[in-house]
Amino acid sequence: MSDFSHLSALFLNCSLEYDPADSHTARLMSRSAGIMEAEGVSVETVHALEHVIPHGMYPDLTEHGRPRDDWPEIQAKIMAADIFVMGTPIWLGVKSSVATLAVERMYASSGETNDKGQYLYYGKTAGCIVTGNEDGVKACSMDILYAMSHIGYTIPPQADCGWIGEVGPGSSYGDVVEGSDVPTGFDSDFTNQNCTFMTWNLMHTAAMLRANGGFPTDGNRAEDYQNFTNAADQSVDPIG
Repeated sequence: MSDFSHLSALFLNCSLEYDPADSHTARLMSRSAGIMEAEGVSVETVHALEHVIPHGMYPDLTEHGRPRDDWPEIQAKIMAADIFVMGTPIWLGVKSSVATLAVERMYASSGETNDKGQYLYYGKTAGCIVTGNEDGVKACSMDILYAMSHIGYTIPPQADCGWIGEVGPGSSYGDVVEGSDVPTGFDSDFTNQNCTFMTWNLMHTAAMLRANGGFPTDGNRAEDYQNFTNAADQSVDPIG
């Protein structure tokens, strides 16, 4: 059995609910976090709307006129974690505005480098959790996981999970409905399977990255990529 006790994970809940107790996304995130904790991973959850996070493409917006910016503290937690999981509800078929804001603030630091000279998020793995009561889980996952991959995260197979209910108004994930013995969505085999696959794949990927000292540096550092086989050296003749 794999040992994950040396790993850490940061779950960022981008719900539009100010009270974490009201967040349906938090309920599904807690299932993934629970698996990790049971397997020895050190887990922390941050509820974005409990913090002041201004808009802007800078690591610290207090240096650009904003009176308060809690993002640097959140960013430090993200950087300390081997695993990053973003949770979001679906609104109008897309991820929440809070999730978009978080991606933008992460991107503002993406030009910085780690101690190996690679871009900052190399050597870490990421996934996402999506909830809603209409279709959009895959679209939101594509959006978030592409962004995480683009800035340097290693994305494992089956790196997302979600739950959606019937189209239109109705109960959301974790709601207690009269006449049912199980909170809404908790007995969804599809959601439970995907949540489990995602969580284990994140732990496996993080463990492999840790064991190998992060991601290899050949050909992916701005300072010396020209010293490896690179695009500029290739033939300009048309293919075919």
